[in-house]
Amino acid sequence: MQTKISDTRLKVSGIIDESIVDGPGLRLTVFVQGCPHHCPGCHNPQTHDFEGGYWVDVEDIYKECLENPLLSGVTFSGGEPFCQPAPLYALGCKIKSSGLGLNLMVYSGYTYAQLQAMAKENQDVANLLSITDILVDGPYIEALRNLELKYRGSSNQNVIILSSALDNLVDLD
Repeated sequence: MQTKISDTRLKVSGIIDESIVDGPGLRLTVFVQGCPHHCPGCHNPQTHDFEGGYWVDVEDIYKECLENPLLSGVTFSGGEPFCQPAPLYALGCKIKSSGLGLNLMVYSGYTYAQLQAMAKENQDVANLLSITDILVDGPYIEALRNLELKYRGSSNQNVIILSSALDNLVDLD
């Protein structure tokens, strides 16, 4: 993949080196900055402002992944990851080609159907979607909050396996 200069920097709210709540196994979680959804009751309201956060090089996040041999995967959360699809795709490609066998999970306030429609108009969205193994889709709806659900906050959200290599994961429901 040819990486453009604009694809090498990502605006983030923060990065968690070891998370056990943002997907299956031990994960590095990248919280991107900026979200158009502004869901009432959002768990990460500090990520909404597109002017907040700080810039980080994709290569630096990739190096963090390489430093932890215990990681099962990487999660892109937010904010809204599909507002920065090009640098996340560049990072995801590095992670996928690392030989570490890490899976990629993405949280989005958009539904899968909305993302598929966006992908028809935006190649960067299509690219990020194409390397996503697990997608948690849909906005957080406070009235549908359910603390019993794994990896999601409200019952309208779906955990969607997009990679047949992960069909054997049973701890997603």
